[in-house]
Amino acid sequence: MDKLRDVAREIARGYCTLSTQGITTLASILIPFKVQKGEKMLQEGDVCKFMYFVDKGMVRQFYYKGGRDVTEHFSYEGRIVICIESFLKQNPSRLMVEALENSYLYGIPHDAFLELVETDKEMAKLYRKILEHALISSQEHADSQRFENATERYVRLLKSKPEIILRAPMVHVASFLQMTPETLSRVRSSHVD
Repeated sequence: MDKLRDVAREIARGYCTLSTQGITTLASILIPFKVQKGEKMLQEGDVCKFMYFVDKGMVRQFYYKGGRDVTEHFSYEGRIVICIESFLKQNPSRLMVEALENSYLYGIPHDAFLELVETDKEMAKLYRKILEHALISSQEHADSQRFENATERYVRLLKSKPEIILRAPMVHVASFLQMTPETLSRVRSSHVD
């Protein structure tokens, strides 16, 4: 239970302060997952039954469009990955989640968490903060795609989330930035820190 409490504490640290009791409550529902590089934790058509907190490793959310693999989001240590629409509606997901490295994650189960959210103000606040963070992150990414050129998108990612550039395969980084691998290579070689 100590490891689960440590993980609950880390989750709280990233989103909102929880009391000792709040940490214990969250820890009581966490489920550990060990996934191997290349393993899909969520397939297209599956229902997203967990929010996953990444304790160690890196995962990505992606989908297929026109036969192309499109990366939508990366998560690594200290971050949560969630397919929001599927999680909230408990409908099949069009997104997939894949481990880019051997990873250790902790699942926050949908049903158990929402039961707590209904009765526990701290869990309700944590839920709200996680969703706010996910929505803001999604909006920032969408705005970057709409309003910034390739170099600006790369520089923003380099400054805000350098772990992605250091650890993720460049083909996925290019997809995330909505550019070809060749364009990403040119942008990287012409960019001077």
